[in-house]
Amino acid sequence: MNQVIATRNFTAPSVRPRFRPATLVSDRRWDLALVCVAGYILTAVGRVHQLFPVIAIFRPAVLTALLATALYLFDSAEPRRSKYLANATTTLILALLAWLILSVAGALVISRSFDVVFNDFVKTVLMCFVVAGIVRGVRDVERLLLAYLAAATLYAAVVILRFNLGSGDDWRLGDLYYYDANDLATFAVTAMPFALYFLHSSRRLSGRVCAMLALAILMMAFVRTGSRGGFIALTAVVLFIAFRYTAIPLRQRISGTALVLVVVLLSASDRYWTQMGTILSDADYNRTAESGRMQIWARGIGYMFRHPVLGVGPGNFQTAEGILSPFAERGQLGVGVRWNAAHNSYVQIGAEAGVPGLLLFIGIIASAFAGLRRTNRRRSATPRTYPGSELAQAITASLTGFVVGAFFLSLAYSEILFTLLALAIALRKVTLGALRTHGTSAVTEAMPTGTSG
Repeated sequence: MNQVIATRNFTAPSVRPRFRPATLVSDRRWDLALVCVAGYILTAVGRVHQLFPVIAIFRPAVLTALLATALYLFDSAEPRRSKYLANATTTLILALLAWLILSVAGALVISRSFDVVFNDFVKTVLMCFVVAGIVRGVRDVERLLLAYLAAATLYAAVVILRFNLGSGDDWRLGDLYYYDANDLATFAVTAMPFALYFLHSSRRLSGRVCAMLALAILMMAFVRTGSRGGFIALTAVVLFIAFRYTAIPLRQRISGTALVLVVVLLSASDRYWTQMGTILSDADYNRTAESGRMQIWARGIGYMFRHPVLGVGPGNFQTAEGILSPFAERGQLGVGVRWNAAHNSYVQIGAEAGVPGLLLFIGIIASAFAGLRRTNRRRSATPRTYPGSELAQAITASLTGFVVGAFFLSLAYSEILFTLLALAIALRKVTLGALRTHGTSAVTEAMPTGTSG
């Protein structure tokens, strides 16, 4: 201990301070702050309080967020210092928040934008930093992946048990508790790589069985959504796992992919495959109808170029559909006008925050991918098995599923995205950040992975 203290207080000018991570990184056990963050993920992302309304009485999302924030702010432990969160992704997130605040002033309906930014998005950004900041080491990242997987699996299981499918137009799920069927499909896809991670990394048979069960539940719920956008997102994730998830041996990647395909084949109906077959059809309503996605996207791009700097205001895409679209004048003639959602996160942010907002949004996602790639590449620079590599690839696969799925959904400000970004930031903090500041031992201290004790 005296040697550690001396190292921290005096070093030669040309030598960077180094100290044993055991004195700083202690993620061997859960602590209250991490439990609160896991609770936040279960409620804000998994919406568990809406699945079981009795829990909502205690307002768990607000309670866990407040407790996690307070514990983070008053925790003086070295790994939780805010300076370790400084990177390109966090800088761009703050820049996007600032730009959205500016966009409120030019919004079509200022009160709507004010509510979206200050009552929702500010909290989402704050918790993104808290989730990333709470993490002390690789094991904590693993624990939060487990919380995310549990949230998605629980939501999927409840939906399977409570919502029955019928015939005709009721062959697929519709509106659910919070997420609709398309949202659930993308949520499930983002959780599947985490199930695969625990299926491979867990050292206990019970852990591998639970991961396999979670993957099967997610796939069953996914098929019931009948989401074509989700199907495209799943295809992207499967391709990533097959060709880029190199932390797992090829044989296990094949077996994991085979499990997914078996569940799909056993649970998918003829109507499901008929629906998937219309993805490229020129006669599909998304291509031809006025309220189809491609028509909405074209109008959304038009809103962005009509308001290129500040956009129409956060949360005002549907308002723009009602008052700026080519058919908005019908309302004055007594004809109903449908105020459509963007159904595309990139069109959504571009129309609502202008070209700068779109560039910042893309930059956030690109920087997160770049950080994960650097984390994965660190494997070759360490003499022992690098614990961050497989986690980096699992989060990359999950974020890939979101990026593709979000092309068909309005999720630009969603907790799903910013929780995944927080996990990417946290992993970068405890691997690249720790290596840069304290030496490679800060990473290996968190080994072995595959446990959550």
